[in-house]
Amino acid sequence: MNREPLIMVCTCEMAGRVRGKGFPARELPGRMARGVGWVPTNAMINAFSVIAGTPFGTGGDLILVPDPTAEVEVDFADGSAKEHFFLGDLRWLDGRAWALCPRDFLRRALAALKEAAGVSLVAAFEHEFTYTGVQDGPGNPYSLDSFRRQGVFAEVFTAALRAAGCEPDSFMAEYGGRQYEFTVDVAEGMRAADRAVVAREMARASASRLGHRAIFSPVLDPAGVGNGVHIHFSFKDAAGTPVMHDPADPLGLSPVARAFAAGILHHQPALCALTAPSTISYIRLRPNRWAPTHATLEQQDRGAALRICPVLPGPNVAKQFNVEYRVADGAASPYLALAAVVWAGVDGIRRGLAIPAEGPALPASLEQALDALEASEAARGWMGESFHGAYLMHKRGEAALMAGLTEAEQCARYADTY
Repeated sequence: MNREPLIMVCTCEMAGRVRGKGFPARELPGRMARGVGWVPTNAMINAFSVIAGTPFGTGGDLILVPDPTAEVEVDFADGSAKEHFFLGDLRWLDGRAWALCPRDFLRRALAALKEAAGVSLVAAFEHEFTYTGVQDGPGNPYSLDSFRRQGVFAEVFTAALRAAGCEPDSFMAEYGGRQYEFTVDVAEGMRAADRAVVAREMARASASRLGHRAIFSPVLDPAGVGNGVHIHFSFKDAAGTPVMHDPADPLGLSPVARAFAAGILHHQPALCALTAPSTISYIRLRPNRWAPTHATLEQQDRGAALRICPVLPGPNVAKQFNVEYRVADGAASPYLALAAVVWAGVDGIRRGLAIPAEGPALPASLEQALDALEASEAARGWMGESFHGAYLMHKRGEAALMAGLTEAEQCARYADTY
C-alpha cells in the first residue's frame, strides 16, 4: 500500500507526556521556521487526559517550532513507520518565547548559571522502569536470569538509543519485579534533558514494537519497589575544564558546587512539586524504600536527596566527579526537573548559601509539595507569575482527581498513563 512519511514536532510539558503535531515530511523546510500551530490550554492537559482547569480559556494561539539540533529519526526495520520527530519550543506567533515553554524555562536557568558562576552544566538522567514483557520470578533482583528474561528488548532499545543520538551507557535488571534501569552518556545543558525525553520515548517505542510496555510510573504497587529518576550533574568552565571537584574539601566539592548543592537543599520542599509531581511519588519517598526522605547531602548514600557519587582513583577524578539528585521520577518533565534543580542551585550560588547540618523533611504528599511551591517567592520568580500559577492549577487538579482513591487504585491509574 502507498505510504507518505510524517514528522512530528513535540514538547514534553507539565504532565511529563510528549505531545505535539505531525505534518508531511516534504513540508519540513517550511516548518523549521513556522512550526506547527498550538493552543495555550493544551499545556493544562494532565496525565489523565483531563483539563481540570485553565487560566487560558479557549483563546490564544502559539507555534511549536522544531529545534534542528533535536531531531530523532529511528527506523526499527520491521515495516513500521519510523520514529521521526523533533523536540521544539513553544512561542508566540511573533517568535517570542511563551512563558510556559518547558525548554525555555531550562534555557533561562542555564543562562543564569553561566551568569552567576561562569560554568556550564553537564548532566545525565538515570531511569528506572517496568517492562511488561517479562514475568517476575523469585530471587531475580540484579540477576542474570532477569536480564535474560527480557529477551531482545534491551538489544532493540540499545540500537534505538544509538540511532536517536543518545549514546547508551548501561542497562541492568533492577531490584523490583520486572524492573530495569538504563543510563545514557552525559551531555551539556539542554541536550541532557533532550536525551532524557528521547530515551524514554525510545524505550516505549521499542517495547511497543515487541507487543509490550515500558512503564515509567513512580510506583506500580504501594507495597512494591518504586521507579525513580536520578539526575547526575557536574560543571565545566569556559575552557571545558571540570570545576566541581576540590580534593581539599571534606566532601570533595568546589566552592561553587557547595553553594549550588546548598541552594538545592534549601529549596528542596518546593522542588519536589516539579521533580516528584504525582500523588504516588510520595509513596516512593518513604522510609525503608532506598529513596530520600530528607533534604540531605551525603557521600555514596542512596538514601540522600543529593548523593556524591564514587570515583575511581587516578588522574581523572575531576572529570568523573558528580553529584546525583535523587528526588525525581518519571512523572516529571525532564526540562522542568532539571530547570528546577539548576534554578535552586543558582540561588545558592548568588546568596552564598551553606550546606545545612540537617536538612528539612521532604513533603509527605503532592499537596504539601504544591503548598511549598506556592509559598516560594524564589520559585515564583524563576517560573514567572503565569507559569507558577498555571502549574499549581494543573497539579492541584490532578491531585483532586485522585482524592478518594486508594493508593493501589492511584498506582493503577498512573501506570496506565506513564
